[in-house]
Amino acid sequence: MRMLSEMLGGFVNGALGGRGAAQAGGGARSTLWMALLPVLLTMLSRQARQGGDAYGAEAAGEGGLGGLGDLLARLTQKGYGQQAASWVASGENEPLPHRAIDEIFSANELQQVADQAGIGADEARTVIAQLLPDVVDHLTPQGVVPEDHALTDSVDAYLRRLA
Repeated sequence: MRMLSEMLGGFVNGALGGRGAAQAGGGARSTLWMALLPVLLTMLSRQARQGGDAYGAEAAGEGGLGGLGDLLARLTQKGYGQQAASWVASGENEPLPHRAIDEIFSANELQQVADQAGIGADEARTVIAQLLPDVVDHLTPQGVVPEDHALTDSVDAYLRRLA
């Protein structure tokens, strides 16, 4: 698998000053995106927990997000499978409705993400809904969900470079 920095290079450049930042509201939005990106990447790269299904979701549905596979399973279970499939496949990414974040993440999970990013829960909710389609798209090159260990190693290397 290519290094995550290569996969996300265009996304990060866009968020910092390219076309994506202009469409999303410029500098203030880019700052929020960059605050949440490392938190979101870490959350999506978590290894699947024991007792999970083929996507990495926990059988009981308890605990924190179990990685990219768990997110995709949650999206499907909550009726957003079509959107998730569009992010993994090549082609246009379907947007995620703002309300979906409250259906996919518990209030505690959302607050933890917001706290880690140093922003409010409402800001986190909005930015996560905007970021998820592009991040999942970049994490699934050629329409393939990477193995847990490959994704974790790649995200760890990328986050070390950001630090």
